[in-house]
Parts: sequence; structure tokens; C-alpha cells
Amino acid sequence: MPSFFKSKNNPAPAGTPSANWAAKVRQGLSRTRDNLGKQFSGLFGGGKIDEALYEELETILLTADTGVAATSWLLAELRRQVKRNGLTDAAQLKEALQQALVDLLTPLAQPLDTEVNKPFIIMLTGVNGAGKTTSIGKLAHHFQSQGKTVLLACGDTFRAAAREQLIAWGERNGVAVIAQESNSQQKGDPAAVIFDAVNAAKARGIDIVLADTAGRLATQLHLMEEIKKVKRVIAKAEPGAPHEVLLVLDANIGQNAVNQVQAFDDALGLTGLIITKLDGTAKGGVIAAIARQRQQKPPLPIRFIGVGEGMDDLRPFDAHEFVEALFD
Repeated sequence: MPSFFKSKNNPAPAGTPSANWAAKVRQGLSRTRDNLGKQFSGLFGGGKIDEALYEELETILLTADTGVAATSWLLAELRRQVKRNGLTDAAQLKEALQQALVDLLTPLAQPLDTEVNKPFIIMLTGVNGAGKTTSIGKLAHHFQSQGKTVLLACGDTFRAAAREQLIAWGERNGVAVIAQESNSQQKGDPAAVIFDAVNAAKARGIDIVLADTAGRLATQLHLMEEIKKVKRVIAKAEPGAPHEVLLVLDANIGQNAVNQVQAFDDALGLTGLIITKLDGTAKGGVIAAIARQRQQKPPLPIRFIGVGEGMDDLRPFDAHEFVEALFD
């Protein structure tokens, strides 16, 4: 079976940004790769392809947070490949599994195009602790590296430290932050703060607005209504905005991520995802679960993944690089 990986067929020269990022992804996914690698090494070491092998693979995938739906799809796809290509040895299944994963994940690898509007307004949402504010700081750095001007909007007026945290990221990146006054005795209206930020961006000719919102659980209906209001107010400030509504997900929460995607999509109409903390989990299969969840619908792109704590460790998702980094 021919190799399907871009990096094998067209390897990036060592030291290039592409090669450096591929290495970073591989390093960031080392815990998942080490965990799966130990199990796959025995499974794909040789022997015949039989029901016992499929059952063992099913267990491995489920314990890696791949989820029932994605695991069932992958096993069915493997059976089709085995039959179609006449595979007989377990060692041949490794590349077949890689191919199936790439086929599943590729529809989610859609780079974000920010050229369609100026300012391009990105609204970020998610539960507390997912890494939302940190992701905003890293996104600011990412867009600045592309030559874009950026403005941050502190729409999280509920968490006491949110304003200070976002201002610190603004100072670190050298970008302006629109927030309520620090001496305010009342919690501000997040929609009003973001409305002001959008108008400031238009007046200053800013390219990108990153709008933070308060962390919330999908079960907190009053807060979900508040974030719907934020979205409506953004549209009043700039018709057609927000141009991107991103949900930030912590890779460590496993199958709960699938439920979060559904709940926030129902409320806001998500346009993309950011998966954070992939370097902190030894499972990492949740991306496959999310892909399968939307396989029968228009795909919900994974715009960025986070594989470390550094400023450059949040980058666009590439399905081939991701899958290759999972295997030895």
C-alpha cells in the first residue's frame, strides 16, 4: 500500500517553519503516541487479521477517547480496506488505520480566511478552564506574525481576573485591549464592551478583533442567553459579524467535548473549533470523535490546535501532520 503522508512524499526541508511545526506537533502529542504506540506495537507486530484483533483494536480506540461512533466507523473502514486490498497480515493494518484516520479528519482541516472582511471579528466561547483567554493571546501573536493588526475585546466581565489576564496578553503582544474600567463597582455589560471594541477597530483600521466572552456551561441557560445577546450586538456593530464563532475545547475532557460542541453549536451556530492542551493528554482521540459527530453534516473545522505552552504552540490544524504524529 503506498504511503499517503504529505511529509513522506514531499518532506519539508529541515529547519523550515513547516518542518519545525510538524516536529512541534509530534513532540506535543508524545504522551498520546507513547500510550498508543505501546498498544499498537503488539497489535500490529504481525499475525493474522481476525475478530480477536478487531476487538483488541476497538478497546484501544475507545480508551483513547475516540468514542463509540468514530471507533465503529474506523473499524468498518478497516474491514473494507482489508477486503478491498486483500490484506492478510496484522502489520498491514497500521497504515490502513492511518489512512482511515486521515480520511476522517481531513474535512476538518480548513484554514481560517480572515481576508473577507476588515475588521474580521472572531468571537470566542467555551467553558471556564478550557484555555480560552490564553488562546486569544496566542491567536493575537499568530495573526501579528502574518502582518495583521489586532485588537482584543474583554467581553468576560464576570470573572474577576479576566480583564487583567487579557490586558497582560495585550501588553505581551503589543496590542490594544478594550475593557470596562477597573474601578467599576458593577459587572459590565459584555455586549456593550465588545460593541465598543468593534467600533474602535473600525475607526482605527484594525484587521482582526478577538472578542473574549465569559466561560459558561451549556446547562447555564441564562448565561447561554447572554452570549446569544453578545452575538446579536456584534452584528449590530458590524453587519455580517461575527465572521467566526470559535469554541475552545480542552482535549483532556474526552467525550464531554462532543457534548459541548453540540450545545454551543445549537446556541450560537459555531463556525470552528480550537482544541487546546493536546500535549497534556495521553489519549488524544477526541478529535476523531468530533469528526465523526459531524461526518453526516457540513464539517465543523478545527481551525487551530494547541500542543504546548509557548506563544507559537497554537497553529492551524493539519490532518496529515496530526495523524503522522500519533504513530511511531
